[in-house]
Amino acid sequence: MNIRIKNYLESYSESATLAFFRLAFGFMMLLSLIRFATYGWIQKFYIDPEFHFTYYGFQWVKPLGNYTYLLFLICGIAALCLAIGYKYRIAAITFFLSFTYIELMDKTTYLNHYYFISVVGFVMIFLPANAYFSVDAYQNPKRAFQKIPRWNTDILKLLLGIVYFYAGLAKINSDWLIEAMPLKIWLPNNADLPVIGPLLNQEWVIYAFSWIGMIYDLAIVFLLLNRRTRLWAFMLVVVFHILTKILFPIGVFPYVMIVSTLIFFPADFHKKSLQAVAKLFRIGLTVFENAKEKVEVRSLASQIKMGTITVFLLFQLLFPFRYLCYPDELFWTEEGFRFSWRVMLMEKAGYTVFNVTDSKTGEKIHIANSRFLTPFQEKQMAFQPDFILEYAHFLHDHYEKAGYADPQVHVESYVALNGRLSKLYIDPSIDLAQEHDTFAHKKWILDFNDEIKGF
Repeated sequence: MNIRIKNYLESYSESATLAFFRLAFGFMMLLSLIRFATYGWIQKFYIDPEFHFTYYGFQWVKPLGNYTYLLFLICGIAALCLAIGYKYRIAAITFFLSFTYIELMDKTTYLNHYYFISVVGFVMIFLPANAYFSVDAYQNPKRAFQKIPRWNTDILKLLLGIVYFYAGLAKINSDWLIEAMPLKIWLPNNADLPVIGPLLNQEWVIYAFSWIGMIYDLAIVFLLLNRRTRLWAFMLVVVFHILTKILFPIGVFPYVMIVSTLIFFPADFHKKSLQAVAKLFRIGLTVFENAKEKVEVRSLASQIKMGTITVFLLFQLLFPFRYLCYPDELFWTEEGFRFSWRVMLMEKAGYTVFNVTDSKTGEKIHIANSRFLTPFQEKQMAFQPDFILEYAHFLHDHYEKAGYADPQVHVESYVALNGRLSKLYIDPSIDLAQEHDTFAHKKWILDFNDEIKGF
């Protein structure tokens, strides 16, 4: 086994593949950031709200007021430099830090593909993605390598594999496969679409979408890895994600996944693609064509890099299963739900009212959530327990400053999950101001009293 690992680590692949991914990934990120800014979302999500929901352990990450625009500008410049391979290492580090900071500023905007971008951004720091077709390699031929260690590209394939395969595993549950939930709720909303619209009300179509979606996620990476099925698999990727884009408002994620899966194609494809780009901008590729191999020096720095990447990959493989440490239904408590590639698996809605009581006088007031939260924040808060807890602490602090003596915060919360009737969600007798967010199970979430079988 050790010999096999050694031989694998000493095997090489064309650096054009990694260069193609760098170029595509960097420009996709730049366009995504421009899109975010032009839609006015920086103002809407990060500057206008009075209160921001934070991630546990990252409460110190806050929007920077009007300087948030500068943060996006820095991230955009880093994405551009990453794409063209200019000052690559600095650009990769800057992009990862700035994008991840943006992602952590408000939990309300959480999306799986934001996490995926941060994961890829971190790994890119350690890869020689500027060894070919980059400004760095052009300015300093000593940095130009036609061959790089094979694992440098395989690690990106593995990350994509985790996203797809884990998403497929998550769909092996009774709500998705037996009840066709939540697609039974979502798909009929698109019944006005031309051609396919009328079909989306048909129950057999809804079940077909559920089962095909599960099979697709589980199988697509293996089909992409196989030379004989790769082209057909990529066509499936395009059809699947374009259809997903039409049916659901999930931003640029479909395009990110379509372009990213091109890394499974052979190096000849990536070389021809780069040649087309070079021809468009009248750039010669001959300067990058050489027989040099990027040899991994067995230094302390190299060992630290390999150790860091190995630990990071193990974390990515294991972290999505942390939900097994919690006693109740994952979709109900959402303990261990985020950062686990559970994509579009539930339709959850809530109605949550807060009461703040002065401990000394007994005076009680009902809170109008719209006074402190945007409509989007209020919607997300209403059915997510960590949001409810954080907002309760905000209300406690706010009214304590307003003169209330040790304010108690109680909540009346009703939540509906995947077509089930709405029912009481949080124990109304608990003063949430006295509860604190930890990695432990939140005992003040009432029992689900139902079962969703599966992963």
